[in-house]
Amino acid sequence: MAERDAVIARLEAKNGELRRRLGLNSRNSSKPPSSDGPGKPAPRSRRESWGRPPGKQPGEPGFTLRQVTEPDEVLVHIPQRCRGCGDSLADAPVASVERRQVFDLPDVRLRVREHRLEHRRCGCGVKTMAGEPDGVRAPAQYGPRVRAIAAYLVGYQHLPYEQAAETMADLLGVGVSVGTLVSIMTSTAIGLDPFLSAVRDGLAAAAVARFDETGLRVAGGSAWVHSASTEFLSLFTVYQGRGHAGILAAALLPAFPGSRCTTDSPGTGATAPRTSYATPTTCASWPPSLTPNRPGRPGRNR
Repeated sequence: MAERDAVIARLEAKNGELRRRLGLNSRNSSKPPSSDGPGKPAPRSRRESWGRPPGKQPGEPGFTLRQVTEPDEVLVHIPQRCRGCGDSLADAPVASVERRQVFDLPDVRLRVREHRLEHRRCGCGVKTMAGEPDGVRAPAQYGPRVRAIAAYLVGYQHLPYEQAAETMADLLGVGVSVGTLVSIMTSTAIGLDPFLSAVRDGLAAAAVARFDETGLRVAGGSAWVHSASTEFLSLFTVYQGRGHAGILAAALLPAFPGSRCTTDSPGTGATAPRTSYATPTTCASWPPSLTPNRPGRPGRNR
């Protein structure tokens, strides 16, 4: 009897171990996702539910396409024959008109404006050329609207340069090279210098600012995105190092005299910060239970 009970106990233990192994997957063990097979569990979003239905939220402004009083073009459609008796309606009076409007884009094509700079020779023999208009410096160049769309696609929509060039060619008929897009983005960044200076001055004058960082791959190497923000201002910079050195590279310290809300400890970095420290927490590192419940769409809070 004792031997039988021992065999049963051993078999039950082995059965339990086999069942445990059958229940292992990439979520509850170190197994790779590729080993889950066709019976793997459905993907589960890591986003937390905000308890709101999808679509427009109550109180948010909506947009409905409505007819306009002055359309750009009017096409009149006249019925030819009566649907009852079949007689001609050419001379019949108009009983009523039903208006239907179609909103669409016009044909998009580049518009070329030529500037002719005249050279005139004075009676004294000196030849003088007319002054060039602002922004017109090359024999052939793209205008500010094309450059603005290019900067929007790359800088705001975050399209890769190749896709941005393809989008402009497909939708606008504008054939731009990757090198041209890089040049446009460079000049756009230079044009933002006064704005960035104003943002830095506003952050430096704040009583409390939040500082944070996160990793980023740049040109195949490691870098860090450093952020400094208040309720109304945010500054993002990219630097090859992390910690206090990155904030120094953003030209915010030691000009910032207020309290610094950060995940770093006061001794982090090669140079000790010259600021006081508030609670060492950032919005990005808050636990889910402390996530602020602000109005707006999920994921778009400050």
